[in-house]
Amino acid sequence: MALTLFEPFRAVFYTPFYAAHALDAYGAEGVDVQMVTAGAEATIAGLIDGSADVTWGGPMRIQYTLDQQPDCGVVSFCEIVTRDPFFIVGREPRPNFQMRDMLNVRLATVSEVNTPWLCLQEDLRRAGLDPAQVNRVEGHTMAENDAALRAGDMDVIQIFQPFVEQLVADGAGHVWYAAASRGPTSYTTLSTLKDNLRTKRDKMGRMTRALYRTQKWLHRSDAPAIASAITDYFPDLPQETLAACIQRYKALGIWGVNPILPRDGFDRLQAGGLSGGLFETGAPFEACVDISLARAAIEADPPSM
Repeated sequence: MALTLFEPFRAVFYTPFYAAHALDAYGAEGVDVQMVTAGAEATIAGLIDGSADVTWGGPMRIQYTLDQQPDCGVVSFCEIVTRDPFFIVGREPRPNFQMRDMLNVRLATVSEVNTPWLCLQEDLRRAGLDPAQVNRVEGHTMAENDAALRAGDMDVIQIFQPFVEQLVADGAGHVWYAAASRGPTSYTTLSTLKDNLRTKRDKMGRMTRALYRTQKWLHRSDAPAIASAITDYFPDLPQETLAACIQRYKALGIWGVNPILPRDGFDRLQAGGLSGGLFETGAPFEACVDISLARAAIEADPPSM
């Protein structure tokens, strides 16, 4: 029986997941994985109600869920996106950007998900600044904020790829800050229920090995080759633009070289959730993360796809 994998939404920073399907990495490991685009809100709910075996998404959502439902049994077991994939892009160049520059502009933040702002406001706090002093515009989609920047109605916006590459190519935007530059921030993992890790352990292990093999391929391949492999997942995006997006992400090191979720990346993510008020205490690493299958995959050392 196939494993049902919930995708929260389509995004370039999820490239390794699409590559695993495009390369048939799951088939190479003898496991059938069916991907369903479910929406961000449905991912963890899908695990709890049994409509999904596995989801991918952020450990921030797991910590929030555990804060509300301590006995839900949701756990991360395979990290893929190990750094923050969002950017601050301004209408004018700011080559010597400092966090304090954020206090003197109109900033439109991401409305589709809350993790980008939670991480950014923690960056501001660590720079000794008060996030409440930012002239922050909320409630608009990234596409709407892209249009506002182009029209001169916004000074700075928070976005991910491909908006960044498109704005830069058009001369309409300039990268001020790549959030990946802060260092490890565990952003996207495979998640399941602890019961699934026990009852479907062999399949989950095969899935982890398949993604590890994909990670090896990703880091050995150039951006055009990766873009060519996953282009069908982005039918409206020119392949050369997709390659440019991937190249920028690769240079920033957002994709892990193995499926281990590191404690420092988890701690950095949790700090944003705590200081931003998403949850009051946050669940400990041991409650949120199981790296036993990731360790086993690394020890097995399967070949690259």
